[in-house]
Amino acid sequence: MKFSRQTTLRSHATVTGVGVHSGTAVSLTLGPASADAGFIFVRTGLEGRDREVRASAESVTSTEFATVLGDRTGPLVSTAEHVLAALRGMGVDNAIVEIDGPEVPIMDGSAAAFVAAIDQAGIVSLSARRRFIQVLKPVQVAMGDSFGELRPYATGFRAEVEIDFANPAIGRQKHSLELSPEGFRREVARARTFGCMNDVARLWSAGFALGASFENSVVFDETRLLNPEGLRYSDECARHKVLDVIGDLALAGLPMLGAYRSVRGGHKLNHAVLTSLLADRGAWRVVEAETARRSRTHAEAGLGMAGGMIIPAFGPDVS
Repeated sequence: MKFSRQTTLRSHATVTGVGVHSGTAVSLTLGPASADAGFIFVRTGLEGRDREVRASAESVTSTEFATVLGDRTGPLVSTAEHVLAALRGMGVDNAIVEIDGPEVPIMDGSAAAFVAAIDQAGIVSLSARRRFIQVLKPVQVAMGDSFGELRPYATGFRAEVEIDFANPAIGRQKHSLELSPEGFRREVARARTFGCMNDVARLWSAGFALGASFENSVVFDETRLLNPEGLRYSDECARHKVLDVIGDLALAGLPMLGAYRSVRGGHKLNHAVLTSLLADRGAWRVVEAETARRSRTHAEAGLGMAGGMIIPAFGPDVS
């Protein structure tokens, strides 16, 4: 696979599970897409006809409990962040995501099942050059005691996440990741969503999290972890927040050359920072990767620019 070329999936792969909020069964199929298509969700099983929504910042209808995508008629796909993180993290540029229910299946609460589906489908390169959104100047958003920032970082994408929970079983954690398929698979793909038991009970009473369980969530009470199998990483909660960042920022539509830092963040903050960047037409530009001189392995063909070059494709009109 050429480092500078766009990618898509070689074939189709399907996963089945339950929606974390509805608790109902859902099937999701990943498949190939053409160059420059990006990530397109196709909601099937609706009355009348299938409906499509492109995974973009403009398609976000809610960030309250998850990232929800929709159109002018309303929401179509909830909890999109984990499958988007897997696609972006594994170096896939273009894919069709068919789903027969209102939620992406939660699986084990991480992106591991979607990484396995991508492995099953395989990744192939296309003839079109890979394009990036390059951050040109810092963009910052503060929400109460939460803070998020995108800043220039020309060699690839870096995520720096800090969480700070009053619950002593979670406490303060930090994790940083230089995004590559190998690093994504090793460091964050298996990090599960998490919550506190009192929050889960509150969500249940409000009709949410009906599919949540110890099989798909890391759950704490006021003082300790309740999952009998323990944690997958000592800082699994912070790593899952990095996973969410990768999925939420995939809604830029292109891989990003920049560094993202968040403190006490979540889907709402991630989306606010991304939309603030895109709204500032002097803060970014689109660049193309120059054709690489050598082939790279799948693990190397990520978002980093080492060994390659970038050339301007087009930029925002700042006149």
